[in-house]
Amino acid sequence: MVIKSSECKTENREHMRGGEGVVKITHFCGKEELLDKGRFFARITLEPGCSIGEHIHEGDSEIFIVERGCPTYNDGGTEVEAKPGDVLICPAETGHSIANHTGETVDIIALIVYA
Repeated sequence: MVIKSSECKTENREHMRGGEGVVKITHFCGKEELLDKGRFFARITLEPGCSIGEHIHEGDSEIFIVERGCPTYNDGGTEVEAKPGDVLICPAETGHSIANHTGETVDIIALIVYA
């Protein structure tokens, strides 16, 4: 199976999870392609000043790979400055948030899998 980039659905979410600004999400595939093992696989773009607010993952875990930029990742209350290539993991039943406090665009790949 091949999913062309032109076939990927893009959406903008304002104040995602109580965060700041507008978050752009480019969905790579849906639950069907994830074989019911997960619910989300996408590129998340955070322009300067944008963020995804703190939230808890109940029944699933989220994995981020930083593609571009240097986001601030809140790992259960501890803030970490991430860099391209870093892998950020939020295990089930824990919380996190991510923000772009820089002047450059941040792109991350996000995968949510069921616990």
